[in-house]
Amino acid sequence: MPEPYLIQLGNRLSHGLSQMDVDRRDRHRQYILQFQMDDGGFRGREGDSDLYYTSFAVRGLAMLGGLNSEESDRIFEYVRNHRDKKLSVVDLVSWLYTALAVQIFGGRDVFADATDDWAEQIATQLEAVRTSDGGYAKSVEGASGSTYHTFLVALTYELLGMKVPRPNALVQFVYDRQRDDGGFVEIGQMKRSGTNPTAAAAALLKIFDALDDELCEDVREYLGIVRSSEGGFQANTQIPFADGLSTFTALLTAQDLALDDLVSAAKIEDFVANCLEVPTGGFRGASWDEQSDVEYTFYGLGTLGLLWT
Repeated sequence: MPEPYLIQLGNRLSHGLSQMDVDRRDRHRQYILQFQMDDGGFRGREGDSDLYYTSFAVRGLAMLGGLNSEESDRIFEYVRNHRDKKLSVVDLVSWLYTALAVQIFGGRDVFADATDDWAEQIATQLEAVRTSDGGYAKSVEGASGSTYHTFLVALTYELLGMKVPRPNALVQFVYDRQRDDGGFVEIGQMKRSGTNPTAAAAALLKIFDALDDELCEDVREYLGIVRSSEGGFQANTQIPFADGLSTFTALLTAQDLALDDLVSAAKIEDFVANCLEVPTGGFRGASWDEQSDVEYTFYGLGTLGLLWT
């Protein structure tokens, strides 16, 4: 099987950020590390360690040169303590990626003493949230599939080295989430497309080789609508400002679909550096945001990494 999407993306961003000057890189590394807690995990803007934020912190550190042995060992303990817990789809993909990163950088395998069928056990958990529309929900209570969570499930199967069951049903699920504006929605009941569901849908269709020229043009049209005068991209047409997450996913989609004339690298870099980047380290979510965090630091760094690749 080809290298998983998340691993490919991480390598791509790391390559781009290798061009960042040392002082700037170190500021952002130290910023991320200040969110690490005593148990080895990372927190968000407040509260305790969280697998979701730990994954973003680890991905950010990986982009900025990797993890040293001490950092890797501390994170390993946190990841190992969550191995046998029942996790949501979001936490599961966060946990898996973090476990693989720790193994890559520190050599310690969280699965070394796991049962032989650990991957099949995870797959069973994933299939428990599959819905009749062909997608995957956030939890077993979900009645319809979520574009975002379906994307996460596909990434999880890749990290496990397994194929998604009934891929044709998944592809049809994604097709059914497209709307007349060319974009895609998060859940079936929605009428207005969003930048991030559109990015997830495009990535899924690309993974499953189900993306044709017409669909690429549809995505181009939609992303052109949500392009902001600030230089970044908006989450949807109803939100009048750009944000770091939407800018990252829109740029990634534009690059992956070869929509070269859709973005201005200079405007995006200016938006990220002057509106989102904090001089002492870290990135905010949007120009109005008063606080930075590890998630938006990943998106800010990731956007720069894509621009410099």
